[in-house]
Amino acid sequence: MSSRACPCTPLLPALALTLVAAMGCREPATSDFRHSTDASSRAGLVALPDGVLTANEAGTVVRLERSGRVVWRVSLDREVATRPALLGDSVIAGTVGGDLVRLNLADGAVQWRLTGEPPVLTAPVADAEGKFVFLVAPDGSVRSLYTDTGKTDWERPPPGKPEPTAAPRGFPMPVLQDGLLVVALGDAGLMALATQDGAKRWQRDLRDVLGMTLWRDTLYVSTRQGHVLALRLGDGTSLWEQAPAEALSSPPSLALGTVWVGTAGEVSALVGLSPSNGKEVARITLPDPLISEVTPVREDLLLVPTSGRQGRLIALNTTTWAQAFSVRADTPLRTRPVVLGDQVIVLGLDGRVLSWRLRKTDP
Repeated sequence: MSSRACPCTPLLPALALTLVAAMGCREPATSDFRHSTDASSRAGLVALPDGVLTANEAGTVVRLERSGRVVWRVSLDREVATRPALLGDSVIAGTVGGDLVRLNLADGAVQWRLTGEPPVLTAPVADAEGKFVFLVAPDGSVRSLYTDTGKTDWERPPPGKPEPTAAPRGFPMPVLQDGLLVVALGDAGLMALATQDGAKRWQRDLRDVLGMTLWRDTLYVSTRQGHVLALRLGDGTSLWEQAPAEALSSPPSLALGTVWVGTAGEVSALVGLSPSNGKEVARITLPDPLISEVTPVREDLLLVPTSGRQGRLIALNTTTWAQAFSVRADTPLRTRPVVLGDQVIVLGLDGRVLSWRLRKTDP
């Protein structure tokens, strides 16, 4: 598909979003809004019924309406490097400086704030009832906090002695279901803990985990070494293991009945695997690596954010897996898009929140 601008539309200004379509001159998506958070960001987007919430390296937490209007901004002074945890009418955000804050979702008011905590480099997760939030520290220790006060419920020590020269690092976002908290702790492997008291339920020697996703009682895991595994959540038993590439670049995501992972190497690709047996069902070449999750839109499109300098959001036709169109953000897309009806919202590495409206398909 040619990347030329459509000849029957004027060229967009240099700072505008670029649209590359595969369907003549009728734009399949139109720019809706752009909002700069005023600093780079790797925190990702929290989807809300009426918009999104994000944060940046300057420590600013921002809530936006679907129109792009700012509902509120709160400064936490230090970088927020991970996606905040949503708790119904509030959110919990942590900083690299060791602050942990609960903010009212309506107006951003601080409900409580802890200081002097370990750096928050791994995304916190909350239980379905919003009573507890779980945090993984850079040394691999795991804590459960009461969300109403921020006080510690239980704490599990690090799985081993950290190297004295090791730089603080984040781990993949934990997954939580059926009273189990599954954490990937680097060289310590994959571990399932009881949410009630932190007791270890099972452990797998699985290193360099990129991420995890759950479907029903099955946990899907991807590793940098090119492996994708399906594990039984209850006991960690392996259901299948596949190696679709020599190296992978993304956590797994489940969409349209398929497990999707991005490959690393000379050629970037999106690979789809059957969730029942791991057999490859699709392979699509990408212009740049996928390092986050993919997102379905309706039943006919799959959105793939790419992490190259152009930051293309590619829409694949789910019937043929051919590219339907792509939009260019001119900044790497490193986190999962949010879909609200016919609206798509992404976060660029430069801290801009970008939105497009998808054209309705013809009857």
